[in-house]
Formats: sequence, structure tokens, C-alpha cells
Amino acid sequence: MEMTTHRLYYDDAYLQNFEARVRSCEPTNPASTEAGPRAAWEVLLDQSAFYPTSGGQPFDWGLIGEARILDIREDGGEIVHIVDREVPEGETRGCIDWARRFDHMQQHTGQHLLSAMFQERYGLPTVSFHLGGEINTIDLRGAEPSQDALDGAQHAANAVIFQDRPVTVRYGTASQLAELGARKEVHREGILRAIEIEGADLQPCGGTHVKSTGQIGMILVRRCTKIRQDWRVEFACGKRAERAATDDYQLLRKLADRLSCAPEEIPAAIEKGATERDANFKALRGAMQQLGEAQGKLLVQACMADQRGLRVIAQLLKEESPELLLPLATEIAKNEKTTALLIHEATGQLVFAQHPGCERDLNAVLKQLLADVAGKGGGTKDFVRAKLADPSRAGMALDLARKLVAG
Repeated sequence: MEMTTHRLYYDDAYLQNFEARVRSCEPTNPASTEAGPRAAWEVLLDQSAFYPTSGGQPFDWGLIGEARILDIREDGGEIVHIVDREVPEGETRGCIDWARRFDHMQQHTGQHLLSAMFQERYGLPTVSFHLGGEINTIDLRGAEPSQDALDGAQHAANAVIFQDRPVTVRYGTASQLAELGARKEVHREGILRAIEIEGADLQPCGGTHVKSTGQIGMILVRRCTKIRQDWRVEFACGKRAERAATDDYQLLRKLADRLSCAPEEIPAAIEKGATERDANFKALRGAMQQLGEAQGKLLVQACMADQRGLRVIAQLLKEESPELLLPLATEIAKNEKTTALLIHEATGQLVFAQHPGCERDLNAVLKQLLADVAGKGGGTKDFVRAKLADPSRAGMALDLARKLVAG
């Protein structure tokens, strides 16, 4: 479709201020902002240097006259500027938020280069791109990229950056660009715009880009995760890469200080800590098992059976660890005609258990309890676990459970 808004950024992505004619300004639906919905107007210009959200790249910020940009979108061949106040028809001036624009240029050109390296060296084509507020992503299709592939693509892309190769705009039909080695096949008709990184990539694209690879600064690949059938690679370029690398190192220093070791010793320190934690947990579990058995025997001995020979031991654990709930309840329930109703006061965790010979359905009891005292849990006829939404109601819940079991 023929464009009716002349796009100044197509030929000069470095244009920060421009003159234009306001063709129309109409009220539109309120725009969503961080401060909430606010009145908005749609502005059409005869020409614009503002980039609309498209191709994974967000819209530019800035001003049209005194009006602040809230959103920019494409509608057919028009660039529709959503602003926070009415703009008079006639001549006006546009001013672009240059810091945001240049950041997007670094990220977008860096994406082209990184995608080219993944495809050229590892046969992994990019199927989608998202330029985020802090981290960018590309989705690669094919086999899972190894760590060597992630490192290799980053190294190869940065090598091209350090060579400061020219980044230029080419125009041609889809077939002409294909003959020149375009990375992505395009099926649109007419003259297309493409971005060429000398000796590295040719890619049809309508976005804004830097003039040479050196202006990307550097590329930092962060991590790779599985997304449906593809592999999502997180990365940052330029100032974002600098911030991310600095933040990463500061985090390492904090971890190293906390672990009393050098940054390069963190993996070994974590492994040692995990081993000690597992050993301590195993020891704690053994101690709780022994304590549960001993305390359970004492509680059973101290509990008088009712006329039917049934014993109900209801306990609110106050000072004890919640880890005691399970072994204590299990030990009590080993005894015939005996039921354990245990709730941990501080956490609201509960365990109800009974000897299999008891006729009461503890799962039904729990459902009745949770109907009056909010919480989540479940289990079987003879064993249930749950957690109260409000631990301060633990005492009330225990009294109710005792009444429900007593029938």
C-alpha cells in the first residue's frame, strides 16, 4: 500500500528535529499511561521522523509542538501519532527523544548482526525479535544452541563491531535483494528497504539503525531458554550491555563478600554450601523423626481414651519447628483408634492423621474446616495436610477440628 506519511527516518535515522505540516488532529480514545488513562488526540503529519511500533522495535518518544507523544502506530500507509493535547493544524515542529532513539538503533542493528552470526555459523535462523526495556530477545529455530554456540555468535558479532564496518540502506525488489544474499526471504511486492552490514548481513527492514557497527558498542548474550519449539536468546547492546555487565559483576562481588571468597571461587563455595545444606537437612530430618517418635509416645500415653476407646490428640505447636508436624502425626497415628490433629501456630501448617482402623474421614473433616477457616490443602481418609491463609486463626481452627472429629 502506498504510504501517505513521508517517513524521514527511512533516509536519516539521526534526524532529531524536523518541520512538518499537521494534516489533522482529532480526539481519540483515552490512552493508557503509568498514571492511568488520559485524554488523547490522533495527529497525522505530512512527514515524520517518529518511528511507530513495528518489527519488534517500540515507538519513539518526543514532542509535536508542545504535545507529548503517548503512542505511535501504523495504519495502512499513515503514521498515527497519539499525543496528550490538541495540536493546531498547519506548520509544526517535531522533536525526538534522542537517548531512546539511539538506544533502539544500537539494539536493532546489534540484533541484525547477532542473528546473522547465529544463522551463518550455526544454521539457526531468527524467527522473531523483541526489543525490550532492558533486555532484547531473538527466537532461534533449530537445535538447542550450545554454550559454545552462544559464546561463538557473541564473539563473532563483537569482532565485526570492533572492525567498525559501514551500515547502509539498500533498496530493491525481493528478488533483487535475494540475489544479493538477503538473510530473510520476503514475499512482498514493490521496492523494499534493506539494511546492509558490510560483509556480514543484508536484511529487509524498516527500522532505525546506526551508521557503522562500532556505534553498536558491544553485544552481550545473557542466556538461552526453550520457548515452545524455538530457543529464546536474551542479549543487550551498547549502553545496555555496559550496564548489564557492570550489574552482573557487582552482584558477583556481593555474593563473593557474602560467601567470604573471591568472585572466581563462587561456584565452588555454592557447591560446598549446597552439600552442607543437604547434610544438615538430612540430620534435621533424622532428629525430627526421633523427636516425633519420642514425643508421640508420651502424648499417646498421656491421652485418655473415650468410652469407645478412641483417642484424639490435638496439639498447637508453638515453639517447635514445622518439620516436626509430619513425624509426630505419623507416630501418633500408628496407635489403634488414635487420631492426631496438629497445627503449627506460626505458619498455619497443619497435619491430621489417624490409624487406618478409625472410621472418621479426615479429608471430609478438612473440607468442613476450610469452609470456615480459609486455607488450602487435601489428602486421603486417614491423612491430610493443609495451610491456613491466616496463621493467627490456628487456635480456633484446632478447636473446630477437635469438634468435627468428635462428631
